Amino acid sequence: MSGGSGGGVTGLVLAGGLGRRMGGADKGLLEYAGRPLVAAAIDRLRPQVETLFINANRNPGAYAAFGFPVLPDTVGGYAGPLAGLHAGLAACATPLLATVPCDSPAAPADLVARLRGALEAGDADLAVASAGGRWHPVFMVCRRALLPDLEAYLARGGRRIEDWVRGQRHAVVDFADDGAFANINTPEELSRPQESAP
Repeated sequence: MSGGSGGGVTGLVLAGGLGRRMGGADKGLLEYAGRPLVAAAIDRLRPQVETLFINANRNPGAYAAFGFPVLPDTVGGYAGPLAGLHAGLAACATPLLATVPCDSPAAPADLVARLRGALEAGDADLAVASAGGRWHPVFMVCRRALLPDLEAYLARGGRRIEDWVRGQRHAVVDFADDGAFANINTPEELSRPQESAP
């Protein structure tokens, strides 16, 4: 358990998608620089939080091997990152939940501290990252108290994470390094960094 700035924050790595642009592969388990993508996401997030979950809907045994509880969506139909957030908030025992996607291996080391700071300073209910003029809402710190509102949004058929975020009291934190939020969506992107990885 980290003794850093993550007190009161649970981490959630989102690995519950269908990997359509990867030909349906379970993206988090694909190798990046010689190890599963999800391992890089865990390494980035783990030091920043108290406890950690993995949201996954396939291959639960493979994800459990990383040593953290695996949470499947309870909303049917692979409903996207909001379904993963819903599962995380329902299981979360801390006031705040921080999320990162499994396919962004370079998330900032100060992500949670900066998002949490903006949330508290602005009396917001969630905070999301931005870089290069673009929102990255799957990089989020969210209050557990938003669970009922999220459940209602999903029950109405809502699926767009940015639309839901905009409906909350939110803060946006600008990060200078746009590359920190780059995600790996295609086999070409997956293989390219492996060639130059140390």
